[in-house]
Amino acid sequence: MKKCFTVFAAFAMTFLAAPSQAATNFTGVWKLNLAKSDFGPAPQPDFMIRTIKHDDPALQISTHQKGARGEATSELKYTTDGKPAENTQPPSKGTVKWDGDKLVVDSVRDFQGAELKAHDVWILSPDGNALTVNSHAVVPQGEFDLVYVFDKQ
Repeated sequence: MKKCFTVFAAFAMTFLAAPSQAATNFTGVWKLNLAKSDFGPAPQPDFMIRTIKHDDPALQISTHQKGARGEATSELKYTTDGKPAENTQPPSKGTVKWDGDKLVVDSVRDFQGAELKAHDVWILSPDGNALTVNSHAVVPQGEFDLVYVFDKQ
């Protein structure tokens, strides 16, 4: 009986000590830090502002950017439970799920007549003032990595 209680107590302590993924919240207005970002072979935008509303499991991402290809706005909605989501602006499909305190966003969309697949990992800095998105993109011409660093406004 004592052994059973000890195992239960150890399990309970581990469970209670584990960080809660719901504590990580990406809500905010985020401005792309061009100097800290790495665009790989993609052209650097002139600016990018991302507004995130995160009320777990609901996640809404509004992005406004301008660059060599013009100005664009997107409105995406997901849930962080891994359920498939379809968006219309731009047309895309994807899923979002937790990996510890990080969010993993997998998406597929049409980009200028070609399929673009992205695997993004969102990491919030300990102070909550920087959002890093490590992105792996797959296009018909090949694969490449990008790093977007956003500063909270």
